[in-house]
Amino acid sequence: MGWIDQRGSRVLPRNECLRLLAVHAGHVGRIGLVEAGHAVIEPVIYRMLDHDVVIQVGPGSLLDAAAHHSVVSFEVDSVEPSEAWSVLIRGPARRVADDAVTGHAVPAGATPLVPEPGSSFVVIRTDVMSGRRFLLRPGSSSAPRAETR
Repeated sequence: MGWIDQRGSRVLPRNECLRLLAVHAGHVGRIGLVEAGHAVIEPVIYRMLDHDVVIQVGPGSLLDAAAHHSVVSFEVDSVEPSEAWSVLIRGPARRVADDAVTGHAVPAGATPLVPEPGSSFVVIRTDVMSGRRFLLRPGSSSAPRAETR
């Protein structure tokens, strides 16, 4: 499943990237865009609409980017005791009608992080997608540490 890159990470095929996005839909991902000439990365709860990412937003930079069909980035990852993976997509953002999301996005009831998330939905097409999976060595600085009390 995929090939190994020069750093020892397994490169994931598109179908595995889409599977990971779908399995983790309703969880936190990160949206990256340019705002006033500066890179901005924000955590968001996302849904999936077919093979595309959907985010509920209010007025602001992501909605502005969607109005211009700007290219944005979206990343989701997971770190477990023995392995980690990451999926990164880059594609144009566009605003979609509420009924398209309400009837078809998965999971249907994903709750945004902020108290007042807004009522608009932005879809990010998965035009460019890459994914990596790699094993974590026990005791490495990459491995999550057990919480102590």
